[in-house]
Amino acid sequence: MLVIPYLALIALFALRGECQCPDYAQFSRERHEPFSTGRFKLAFQRPNRGCRTFNSSVVEERIGEVKDRIADPDLARLFENSYPNTLDTAIKWKGFAKGSDEELTFIITGDINAMWLRDSSNQLQSYLPLLTPSSSTNSLASLFRGAINLQARYLIQSPFCNSFQPPVESGIPPETNGAGPNDQVYPAYDRQFVFECKYEIDSLAAFLQASVDYYTATKDVDFFGKYQWIKGIESVLKAAESMMISSYGEDGSVNPSPYSFRRVWCELTNNGLSAPANNGTGLIRSGFRPSDDPTLYQFFIPGNMMFSSYLREAAKIMAQLDEPELTARMKKLSSNLDDAIREHGIVNHPKFGPIYAFEIDGFGSSNFMDDANIPSLLSAPLSGYLDRTNKVYQNTRKFVLSRSNPYFMQGPVISAIGGPHVGLGAAWPMASIVRILTSDDEDEIIDQLKQILRSTDGLGLIHESVKANNVKDWTRQW
Repeated sequence: MLVIPYLALIALFALRGECQCPDYAQFSRERHEPFSTGRFKLAFQRPNRGCRTFNSSVVEERIGEVKDRIADPDLARLFENSYPNTLDTAIKWKGFAKGSDEELTFIITGDINAMWLRDSSNQLQSYLPLLTPSSSTNSLASLFRGAINLQARYLIQSPFCNSFQPPVESGIPPETNGAGPNDQVYPAYDRQFVFECKYEIDSLAAFLQASVDYYTATKDVDFFGKYQWIKGIESVLKAAESMMISSYGEDGSVNPSPYSFRRVWCELTNNGLSAPANNGTGLIRSGFRPSDDPTLYQFFIPGNMMFSSYLREAAKIMAQLDEPELTARMKKLSSNLDDAIREHGIVNHPKFGPIYAFEIDGFGSSNFMDDANIPSLLSAPLSGYLDRTNKVYQNTRKFVLSRSNPYFMQGPVISAIGGPHVGLGAAWPMASIVRILTSDDEDEIIDQLKQILRSTDGLGLIHESVKANNVKDWTRQW
């Protein structure tokens, strides 16, 4: 009699649509065999093939290639679980706009059934080394096109918002646990369209990032002229430029703010207007950080860096679409932001010398810190804003990776940047990854890999945060 192993049988049923796929939020909290043969005995955490939200043969081939080159079985397992995780769990829906061949990709943020502009761009960025031109709707290129198209739709309607509901074409009902029922946000937005409306400059930059990433890998300029990308860029520019206004007029009056946000437990100061901003700086204000936490001072330097860099590169795409005025506008704003960052964003630290501030207000106040979320000061080279050998960046790097940074968490499990979003003592493995990607020091890279490896609590997944001194105390398992 032929005996089919239990796991193989489950996988077979899943492929045939004859069993219900488990909720990954619960599945990922449990350890699944086979365990790795290394010190940490890491679990295998990928859903069965039929339960994965997108299957890519190119990604599967790369996983096999890389695993074969990793001597440590625990590290090989961590890579095997983590690298395909977006494809395995987060491509909630993929399809087309109603009555059109416009591709759409709805990418959820882990355990939240909503699409963040920033997160969706970063989730796809992992697959850039494998991205090649393709017209196939089953390709990585199609995923990128669909995400860019959907981001453009979101930004055209609600450019100050950061996360969004499923597109109506998906048939997925809107989530109800995003924006608070008593939120007072200006400008108003449609709760059936928007999940939450926290204005963050990096959300605007994320659309530019995904666009530049796709173009750089494929050189597919025709795509950007087909649907709503140009309108999306116009909406981004209009929102960004509107947030360059000062809090006060020359006669001492308070200027009307293009955006305000009030919530009982997470309100911008000054009745939703945030801290005063003096825009003799030429920088763009941001109500919130990439952590979705309110800014202390509105001129968030890492976000301005990211916006300037990707706007410059996106202008190269626009230049090929016969849009000279829009191209010139993009180039000028990018250049002006770069000048403003160098003039106002570099401040003198008593211990580290000239460094980049995390935030400034234009009145002379600076916030000396860094946060794990991208964009950060540590991640500045990743957007192409500067080279990692830049002297001011190196000074800044020494600062943010030291105890002088109030959110550098140091302990026996992991030592990395955290932030106020989760709280004191919680280090973010994301920051360790950024540290690796911005270093060419082999010892530093190996040390950070070891710290990430021992921070998974045996689950073999990279957590949101881990208490620096307690591997059992973590948030968001994947």
